[in-house]
Amino acid sequence: MTLHSHVIAVKDLAPGERVGYGGDWTATRPTRLAVAAVGYGDGYPRSLGSGAPVLVNGERAGLAGRVSMDMIGIDVTDLHRPPALGDPVVLWGEGLPVEEIAVCGGHHPL
Repeated sequence: MTLHSHVIAVKDLAPGERVGYGGDWTATRPTRLAVAAVGYGDGYPRSLGSGAPVLVNGERAGLAGRVSMDMIGIDVTDLHRPPALGDPVVLWGEGLPVEEIAVCGGHHPL
């Protein structure tokens, strides 16, 4: 089983800028943020918080901010290859088991 999307925006953030519903994630350093077209309206768990893993171009990165209805923010600052519009984002699948995502969301897989 695989859930995937793609990068729809890339933005550079200054320290102190906030992301997500309620601005609950704050950049603590110069940060590159990718936005992917997926959210809880697509079945991606709303319970996932900042730091939950995703794969961008096959590299592991963490969520930044809360999962919204239609999109997520991803801290891609430390990736070897900066993402571009249209690049693939894997929410779970090969290289990122759905069971790991379930645990990150506070659920215990069967």
